Amino acid sequence: MASAAFNDYVQALETVFDQAVTEGSDDELFASGYLRGHFDLVVAQLELNDAAQTSAVLPAVQASVEHAKHELAPADMVHIQAMLQRLADAAAQAEPTS
Repeated sequence: MASAAFNDYVQALETVFDQAVTEGSDDELFASGYLRGHFDLVVAQLELNDAAQTSAVLPAVQASVEHAKHELAPADMVHIQAMLQRLADAAAQAEPTS
């Protein structure tokens, strides 16, 4: 079972996706939707494997995207990378302190 800190962290990152839906351009909406699928899958896998650590989320999402980048046009990858940076910025603010 995921900790409250992990759930709070995930929720903080989910706001990046939500903002892209309500305020983003078409390209941001595409990138958000594409990354949301990777993000949701990573979070679910971490929880199922009892590995729900905040520090594992973004590296796993980045690895998932890297593995599937052949699906994307280079122009799309630019938007995906920009959205990944937004997630990283949100993650830095949401990371629980010890």
